[in-house]
Amino acid sequence: MTLLTDDQRQLADMTRSFLAEEGTIKKQLRHWRDIGCKDGFGHGLWKQMAELGLTGLAIPEEDGGLGLGATEAALVMEEVGRNLTPSPFLTTALVAVEALKGTEQGKRWFPGIIAGETVAAFAVDEGPHHRPRQIALEARRSGNGFALSGTKQFVVHGASADVILVAARTAGSAGEAEGLTLFAVPRDAAGLEIENVTLADSSKAARLTLSNVAVDADAVVGEVDHGFEPLRRAMRVGRTGAAAEMVGLASGASTMTLDYLKQRKQFGKLIGEFQVLQHRAAHLFGEIEIARAATWKAAELVDKGDDRAGLMTHVAKAKAGRVSALAVQEAVQMHGGIGMTDEHDIGLYMKREKVLDALFGDSNYHARMVRMLAA
Repeated sequence: MTLLTDDQRQLADMTRSFLAEEGTIKKQLRHWRDIGCKDGFGHGLWKQMAELGLTGLAIPEEDGGLGLGATEAALVMEEVGRNLTPSPFLTTALVAVEALKGTEQGKRWFPGIIAGETVAAFAVDEGPHHRPRQIALEARRSGNGFALSGTKQFVVHGASADVILVAARTAGSAGEAEGLTLFAVPRDAAGLEIENVTLADSSKAARLTLSNVAVDADAVVGEVDHGFEPLRRAMRVGRTGAAAEMVGLASGASTMTLDYLKQRKQFGKLIGEFQVLQHRAAHLFGEIEIARAATWKAAELVDKGDDRAGLMTHVAKAKAGRVSALAVQEAVQMHGGIGMTDEHDIGLYMKREKVLDALFGDSNYHARMVRMLAA
């Protein structure tokens, strides 16, 4: 397993302390859910994260950020998952930032992200499943720019975003990596219709309909017809970040369950004394550690630019997905009937796991990718 540096340990400790105080389920997830917040997260917390430097964590130093990598991002995401803290950190500070690095659009949007004033969304999926090579949304040349037409689904924070990074096809046909172009589309663009959707875990995603949305040539992120490269980089970071969040989620659910096993009595004794439950808890602990190791290894390879990074991010997302599913299933079962009530927080972990598993592809998708790439 990757050994953390002193700076990385300090970052992890700071984030753990901060989110344990300010990012709790009561203060954040339940609060914004219960008041029907259209964003599903608190902009105040986003500003607090900016004050700690977290929103600019992955932005290069020359652009005003901290210039840190996927490993540091994974440390933050694990604490986000542990506390079920709703925020645009993954989609904005990690995924969008990675796609925008080294571009003019990055220089435009990075200052707002660093300040905690800008939210970005990433629009890739068009069908019910994650299939990034099957992009069909059309971008045809029009004047000195492009006109975008098509639909997108599962755009996390799409209705709250100031800018949406839209993957579109400028050449070739669906299924081909070449011929894709990434565009930075402002949310107030004419012809852009946004339907805000509440997901199972009370987070928000959007369905987008683009009807001849006109953007100029400056909206292109990277190069025309070669958008799969920034898309590939962004998805690797997204998969690693989501895997880290799932590891944190699994760890949080496990800790809550272990505490319950030490308190609940049945047949005159603590249920944690029953050997079968001890065995299940020990098995889950080992699985979480394996998922954490896979995620940290993926982050390490991404930071190094290693050729194996793509494969390992698929491994991490697949393993973290299956382990987090096991964790929440065990948690609800060991809690018994109370685990199915809204009054108890453990059920919220199960709902979040279902949404996270689908984000950037579910565990089955990534298992298939591992089999294909490792063949």
